[in-house]
Amino acid sequence: MGGFIPKWQKELEIFDKIKPIIILEGNVLDKYQYPGDENMQSGSILRLAEYLHFFFKSAGYQDIVFYDSIRGFYNNSEEHYTQDFAQLIHANISNNRICADFKGRNAAAANFVRDAIVQNERAAVVIMDFASRYITSPDNMEQSEVDSFTVLMQASLEGKDVKTQKGVLKNLVVFVVNKVNDIPAWFYLENPNVKIITLRTPEKEEREILVKGDNFPTFFANDIYMDEFGYYQENPGELSKIQDRFVALTEKFSFTELNGLRRLCKNERIHIKDLCDVVDLYKYGIKENPWNKLNISELKTAEDDFRARVKGQDYAIIKTLDIIKRAVTGMSGVQTASHGKPKGVLFFAGPTGTGKTETAKTLAEKLFGDEKCCIRFDMSEYGQSHSDQKLLGAPPGYVGYEAGGQLTNAVKNNPFSILLFDEIEKAHPSILDKFLQILEDGRMTDGQGNTVYFSETIIIFTSNLGIYQTTAAGERKQVVTSDLGYDEVQRKVREGIEHYFKLGLGRPEILNRIGENIVVFDFIREDVAGEILKSQMNRICCNLRVDKNIYFVLSDTAQQKLLEKAVGNLDNGARGIGNIVESMLVNPLSRYMFDNEIFSDKEITVNDIDTSERIAKLICSVGD
Repeated sequence: MGGFIPKWQKELEIFDKIKPIIILEGNVLDKYQYPGDENMQSGSILRLAEYLHFFFKSAGYQDIVFYDSIRGFYNNSEEHYTQDFAQLIHANISNNRICADFKGRNAAAANFVRDAIVQNERAAVVIMDFASRYITSPDNMEQSEVDSFTVLMQASLEGKDVKTQKGVLKNLVVFVVNKVNDIPAWFYLENPNVKIITLRTPEKEEREILVKGDNFPTFFANDIYMDEFGYYQENPGELSKIQDRFVALTEKFSFTELNGLRRLCKNERIHIKDLCDVVDLYKYGIKENPWNKLNISELKTAEDDFRARVKGQDYAIIKTLDIIKRAVTGMSGVQTASHGKPKGVLFFAGPTGTGKTETAKTLAEKLFGDEKCCIRFDMSEYGQSHSDQKLLGAPPGYVGYEAGGQLTNAVKNNPFSILLFDEIEKAHPSILDKFLQILEDGRMTDGQGNTVYFSETIIIFTSNLGIYQTTAAGERKQVVTSDLGYDEVQRKVREGIEHYFKLGLGRPEILNRIGENIVVFDFIREDVAGEILKSQMNRICCNLRVDKNIYFVLSDTAQQKLLEKAVGNLDNGARGIGNIVESMLVNPLSRYMFDNEIFSDKEITVNDIDTSERIAKLICSVGD
């Protein structure tokens, strides 16, 4: 047999000579590229049933039939096999089918299989297709269902070997299931006569055969291929780069999906140089990827733009932009074989109110033109064991199935976005398992069976890990404070994160996926507090002028009082400063404007802030 042979077929070639029962599970509904032999040319793309027919025919089996509970016994590839099998087991045949029920010790199906397996005249293989649908539930079986599987188990113990022109072959029963636990566990667990073989999506070599072999011209409209292929014959290196990138981008794609790409490419009249664009078209419904249209000159000024919105976090800004520049230059996947992973992964850690969320929003605006492209999930809402259904969608039959998952819906609606998972440590461990798959594969199947792609997103986790510790008495105690220098803050926070994932949660693999992309934000220091206060004041002045044509002036005395109060409330970071501005300025200003019926077209000067009482009061003067 020529061509590339997938791993599952190699296993089948080994164990069909040893085990009388073989269970094929996994990607069984897909199509497969046949390696080729004397019965079938190389490169033919077949359904699994056809593939198995030609595989066992090549191996020398004389009777090859399929069974399912709807059609009975049959062979659609070559009908004479059904007739031969009917003679072998002395069964009646009608319309090239042998009708037979499965359930019950006297049901025909199981007994016909037993008759075929225990004889030694002709080498027989019976492929039990759609076996996941034979019984209602493997955990709650009727006696008739138990009896049928018991007959098959007995048959395997009594199975015979048969001498053929291609050597001694073992009579076989092959079960094709979506997953192995669709059939009763007692049938295969600790059963030395059973071999379970998992079928996975096409390997790299199989995808290369598809796109570099005889099927390559079928990706394109005839006129486009004829016009353009001559150039690539003269420049094979360029063609090879295009094909290699296509192979990399289609990792984890099934053959059915790959065939869909082929047809889509031809239907949309895509040119050879644009072959890889069909992947984005298939995933997201677009030809032009927004990542490829980013304005590089704007990104070069991004550091200054970030500093204008996020104060006192120079290290965090530079570290964040390094990850983004790596994504923009296409360097995100150069250390791995996977091209489907998210564009970037960041773990923002550090004290509250230091700019973690603001950095994510600024990044979304810089990359996608709108900070609304930063989609935030509060992970404290996903702390229950069933929270993964809320995030990814409930399975069929469960409440909320039609609505889908909050995360998967968000990514389907906006695949080019920043996903911000706030306070990740509050999520249930089952959620973290899903994140592992997203970080590794860049794709997830939602509750409705739709594949959602995360390969064009940037994923940001935020956390306060390391800042607090829980004492033996169960109290939460702050152990990292603003008294420490930034280097010490960074060291302790990273230690806290590692302790949580490695020892507390026992999931070091999650930390490994994040790697060195942990960005520790510093406390808001006194010198930075003044910058934050000034920025907030400028925003207030600007909004009043634009919205109400009110010119707002704050005296030096009033500014100093605000600053002194803000510096004394740095434990809550920039958010604490905002709270001070709200309580000492915004609320009293609103009160003053209402009491004096000032709604527009005035100039208000705040001369002082009276804090002698519990509620602050403004001492103002008003001009036209």
